[in-house]
Amino acid sequence: MNKAKLFNLAGEEKGEVKLNSKIFDIVLSPKLMHQVVVAYANNSRTVYAHTKGKGEVRGGGKKPWAQKGTGRARHGSIRSPLWRGGGIIFGPRAQVSYGQKINKQMKKKAMFMALSDKASNNQILALEELSIDKPQAKTVAKFLKAVKLNSVLFVIAKMDKNIVGSVRNLSKTNVMSANSLNAFDVLKYKNIIFTQDALQEAEKVFLKK
Repeated sequence: MNKAKLFNLAGEEKGEVKLNSKIFDIVLSPKLMHQVVVAYANNSRTVYAHTKGKGEVRGGGKKPWAQKGTGRARHGSIRSPLWRGGGIIFGPRAQVSYGQKINKQMKKKAMFMALSDKASNNQILALEELSIDKPQAKTVAKFLKAVKLNSVLFVIAKMDKNIVGSVRNLSKTNVMSANSLNAFDVLKYKNIIFTQDALQEAEKVFLKK
């Protein structure tokens, strides 16, 4: 069974906590992890590139010249893709969706694998409590300096605006609630710090029958 070092907000080590083996001791499957992470990345992808087709380009309602008798090639519109300023053939379209469907069990298992990998590398830590009266980055920054960590994801039981405000402006640091955990965010940060109540909440949410 994996364990995590337990700290208080002052950065003092207070012992260890046991990590539930059903979440933090799962055999890694690189194939499943890759599939889930790629799906997350594609589902968050925003498509900006967009070209206009013949029917979307402005102008070109009038036939440029008569069909016959001019000696020139016949054309129906100056907005044909053959003309400069005309529509684009097979160009990128903003309506394209790169989203991929992936079932809940695969998502959950991939997250467990990511957490298990972190736990086996001592990159999971526990925090007695993360209680902040008002948004103050200095409090969190002081803790991170004491434990000598950067690239940290704080996991709390429920979202708190004071905690969010305290973490928001810190580099390579983020916070999320236990029920929002996913493999993509777990892998994005080097270290994961759970509050003790967040560990209990994670078990309650992800191991419910």
